[in-house]
Amino acid sequence: MLALKLPLAAGTPGAVLEIRGPRDYISAFFARLPAIRVEWLAIFASLFFSLSCNYLFFSAALANRDWSSSSSWVFGAGLFVSITALQAIGLLVLLNRWTSKPLLTVLFIVTAAASYYMNKYTVFFNTEMVRNILRTDVKEASELFSLNFCIHMLVFGVLPSVLVWKLRLRTTPFRRAIPIRLLYIVAAIVVAAGSTMMIFQDFSSLMRNQKEVRFLITPSNYLFSLSRVVAADTAQANVPKIKISDDAKLAAGWGARTKPMLFVLVVGETTRAANWGMNGYEHQTTPELSKLDVMNFPHATSCGTNTEVSVPCMFSIYGRRNYDEAKIRSHESLLHIIDKVGINTVWRDNQSGCKGVCDGLEEQMLGASKDPKLCDGERCLDEIMLEGMDGVVQKAKNGNLFVVMHQLGNHGPAYYRRYPAAMRTFTPTCDTADLSKCTREQITNSYDNGVLYTDHFLAKTIAFLKTQSDSYDTAMLYLSDHGESLGENGIYLHGLPYSIAPKEQTEVPMVMWMSSGFASSFGVNKDCMQRRAGNAVSQDNLFHSILGMLQIESKYYDKALDMTAGCRA
Repeated sequence: MLALKLPLAAGTPGAVLEIRGPRDYISAFFARLPAIRVEWLAIFASLFFSLSCNYLFFSAALANRDWSSSSSWVFGAGLFVSITALQAIGLLVLLNRWTSKPLLTVLFIVTAAASYYMNKYTVFFNTEMVRNILRTDVKEASELFSLNFCIHMLVFGVLPSVLVWKLRLRTTPFRRAIPIRLLYIVAAIVVAAGSTMMIFQDFSSLMRNQKEVRFLITPSNYLFSLSRVVAADTAQANVPKIKISDDAKLAAGWGARTKPMLFVLVVGETTRAANWGMNGYEHQTTPELSKLDVMNFPHATSCGTNTEVSVPCMFSIYGRRNYDEAKIRSHESLLHIIDKVGINTVWRDNQSGCKGVCDGLEEQMLGASKDPKLCDGERCLDEIMLEGMDGVVQKAKNGNLFVVMHQLGNHGPAYYRRYPAAMRTFTPTCDTADLSKCTREQITNSYDNGVLYTDHFLAKTIAFLKTQSDSYDTAMLYLSDHGESLGENGIYLHGLPYSIAPKEQTEVPMVMWMSSGFASSFGVNKDCMQRRAGNAVSQDNLFHSILGMLQIESKYYDKALDMTAGCRA
């Protein structure tokens, strides 16, 4: 092959580069580029982030502005310069000739992934979402990969990383480098401050009235949120949970009961009230429950919009009304009180764990089971949690048993994998996790088939409890952890900050069933409960309603939040 010799860039007199193929041409191109200062690399990287990864932020910040007015253009330009300068300040502090390439590579890759899901599903990277991502298992994460994701990662993650590694960095003696770096940082601060002051009135109004938009500024959003999550988890690591169970005891009425109790609490996943057949939805997604003697609560709301928030919150003494994430995670849960009074407590899970609410209690992880009828090697259908329940009941030391079943439910975006083929009732369906390839009708149909399967699972759970009614007083309560967006206003999945989350993500189904023996033993008037089922309830009621209904005395019990209080003898 003919070789071509080219002189290298200035600073290497007499040196030549011999080119023998396409790869050598690329190397020659970068070799002839002048070395770049780390400071300019930081500025260019910040510009790249602002231009390529912040579409959602600028769309939200500039929405509904009058573009015939010069003030709108000034605000847009000032906002762009401010964000770019502020992110440049951070990079100028962190980058040097040793850290620049590896650190920027990580930032490019992670920011590309973050921006993809932000733009595709309207994700806000606040602390709740970052914690949710960190707790996501490999199976769950794998369902989010697609060809479009890979292309996006290649363009906005891999290629910029390769470019950075190809660039030559200019080296400067340490004594000169420090004042030069400080000069760049001061200049960036002046630019950021000047551009912010120029638009301060509009900018302060935006930050005051739409606080959540700051979690759209990438990569600052996930870096800030990650630091808070790590700090909180580090502070709580190896610290025993604060006890709330010490004073708990069974009420005197327990001594008169003739049968042990078996109570099943089903924690649903990603089922929204809008698609619940018993709430009047156009698709009959609850045909089996509709034929049973159940109490349906059509006006129930969740504590959060993702599992990491809702599950700890619904079992806590704080709830949404007094929401404090640190306190919720640092205190014992409702389950610890139930276990303390001598009721055997078991958590059976087909998802990603109990999120700390069952720490120190029996936890059975069933998602990796090998049952060929219910499992495909990666995931299991929720009926796996009913397998072996006879054994769980028989192991209860004193007979009284409280079981939590944590569903995989309707976790998206792979709705089509949440139900067996026999439940493919509503068609056409979306048979891929890449929702962009499906119509709204297909997505909704697949989701509804998943709800239909939850209906079947709950009916089957009730059927199991009925088989135990000769020996036990039995009851079941179902409550989904949060809802789901299915494309309304361009929003998909869940996890939006609670203050701006649509009702599709916060309104959830809730259903209760109890045997006649349970109602009699615990003095619950089922007719009264049925009449009151139309009242507004929330996950805040769970803690106090369970304590009240099971006649467990605790100083943390609040009768005003017990939805059964007015219907018990």
